[in-house]
Amino acid sequence: MSDSASPIEVSVVETQRLLAAEAGSVRLVDVRDPDEYEHCRIPGAELIPLPTLSSEAAAKLPEKDATILLYCHHGMRSLRAAEILRELGYTNAQSVAGGIDRWSREIDSTVPRY
Repeated sequence: MSDSASPIEVSVVETQRLLAAEAGSVRLVDVRDPDEYEHCRIPGAELIPLPTLSSEAAAKLPEKDATILLYCHHGMRSLRAAEILRELGYTNAQSVAGGIDRWSREIDSTVPRY
């Protein structure tokens, strides 16, 4: 666990709450591959694939103190992405536990599962 104030993982329920309560100030980042993103995504998400995250973070995520919620298919790549961003100084980078699969099961069943 990191020494930063926010936990490194956040539930899909908390993700939904944050997206609704803090619309515009929360960044939702999909770290899956482009083909997965084209297949299905959480509305409002922007794509920054995990392999390019380190090199694109400064340009695409300029505010290091912003709340950044990262997701992938099941939560493993997004957990790694949150670790990478925290190493780069992003104090509020969090992985959505269970990824888009859990989002589809618990929050929005219209998001296709695969």
